Amino acid sequence: MTAAHTEDSDRSSEVSWDPQLYLRFPEHRMRPALELLDRVPFDAPPAVVYDLGCGPGTLTRVLTERFSDAEVHGVDSSPEMLRTAAEVAPAARLHRGEISTWRPRHRPDLVFANSLFHLVPDHDDILRRMVRDLAPRGALAAQMPVFHDAPWFRLMTETLEDGGPGGTPLGAPALRRSLCPRHTLDAAGYYDLLAGPNTEVDIWSTEYLHVLDGPDPVWAWVEAAGLRPVIDGLTSAEFGAFRGAYLDRLRAAYPSLPDGRTLFPFQRLFLVVHRT
Repeated sequence: MTAAHTEDSDRSSEVSWDPQLYLRFPEHRMRPALELLDRVPFDAPPAVVYDLGCGPGTLTRVLTERFSDAEVHGVDSSPEMLRTAAEVAPAARLHRGEISTWRPRHRPDLVFANSLFHLVPDHDDILRRMVRDLAPRGALAAQMPVFHDAPWFRLMTETLEDGGPGGTPLGAPALRRSLCPRHTLDAAGYYDLLAGPNTEVDIWSTEYLHVLDGPDPVWAWVEAAGLRPVIDGLTSAEFGAFRGAYLDRLRAAYPSLPDGRTLFPFQRLFLVVHRT
């Protein structure tokens, strides 16, 4: 394998990402990805593998180790994430790009998208295109968090609506509106989208009950990903007010257990599509 290299596109992410925050709770964050990978059967070892939204490269490294003879590519829009991925997964080829315009340079045997498509609006055509671009018997494997009805997300949006002085809204209206759209489909919607005479589709969902350690662990979890648009969209003063109000609500919704740990339910939707 060649040493890692990064190829930049002319577009950058609109959300700032902190690799060190994202690396918190590594066992919990990696478990869904590894379980998804184990559900992907191969007729032969894959020769070309893409990790879309590779982030800090933790999963990319697993892919280079599991498929040591394959050409493994990591793709992400965040230069901060790619810098970390270059250290974590030195055997991978890294590329900076936006998922909406990404196309593989070679027909892949595996496209892996872990915790990505919930961030991508109107991704129906993107998914169909990715399946068409697969090599024969290639697979697209994706996992998406399902969170719009979760307490942490509902409380986040409520705090933006009334967490300011005297119960006033925080941030611009556009920020509050941007958090509301649900970009993911339900299981039946993805089946209807991807099933056909040239595909085999496997879809399932799992609710994990994460047992988290440390002070305010749910805040620590969402700070790495779900909270990033809020962090970017508020002034320092607004964020101070938001943080205090939101923490109080999180502590009530996710109370600490007598042993000091916190239970955090988290649902995820999985899909594996084989091109026949």
